[in-house]
Amino acid sequence: MPLLKEHRLRLGNRVVTLVEGPAGWGECSPLADYPSDPAVCRAAAEEAATLGFPPAVRGSVPVNALVDGPFLVQDARGYPAVKVKVRDAAGVALVRAVREAVGPGVQLRIDANGAWDVDTAVAMITKLARFDLEYVEQPCATLAELAAVRRRVDVRIAADECIRSLDDARALRSLDAADVIVLKQQPLGGVRAALAVAETAGVPAVVSSMMETSVGIAAGVALAAALPGDVTRTPLAPMDGALPVRTIVPDPELLARYEMKDASR
Repeated sequence: MPLLKEHRLRLGNRVVTLVEGPAGWGECSPLADYPSDPAVCRAAAEEAATLGFPPAVRGSVPVNALVDGPFLVQDARGYPAVKVKVRDAAGVALVRAVREAVGPGVQLRIDANGAWDVDTAVAMITKLARFDLEYVEQPCATLAELAAVRRRVDVRIAADECIRSLDDARALRSLDAADVIVLKQQPLGGVRAALAVAETAGVPAVVSSMMETSVGIAAGVALAAALPGDVTRTPLAPMDGALPVRTIVPDPELLARYEMKDASR
């Protein structure tokens, strides 16, 4: 393997490892309490640094806004799609507010992060369906549960956290568990592994992110830009609801600013 240069950073409360190699830069930044194997995330970073990425087939990528926490409902205007985090019945009012704010022409996605059991998911999705949802992401934790929910609702179901391997993708296809697959390249082991998962699953794919810096971002760049720090003077950010496809090179001054002085921490 080519010699790689590693940069260990602390951006806010998050530890980020950037890997510099002959093909560019990669990022390893697994989130706490989110299902991702650090070794797999590291493999994704090394792939980016050593091999680069497959050829692009489009010049820009549409992105969605995420309404959760500090992101205000009114900030969702102007995006082609909006994703709303919904954890309990109180989320119904939030979804209503978002739909009223963005109007009927914007795709509306719901994400429960696997918080519900099957009966709760069916009840919640039934309540939310009147807001014209594009899909509900990860309403339950397992593929078997997603399959059960999908057979009881008319809204499309998306799988995210329960897809971390080709075997998971095969199981999704076998169970007919979801209409959409959400791909995060880092916990899948890189861009090429994610492409293989998408092909194996056999359903439409939506690319998402883990709130990385611009080095590791594939989508969800609005969230990445909102982190306590970034590592480039020109961070990837949506323009007219889409991400430009371009190379990111970290700024040396920003690398030095966020560098972890004690590598053991």
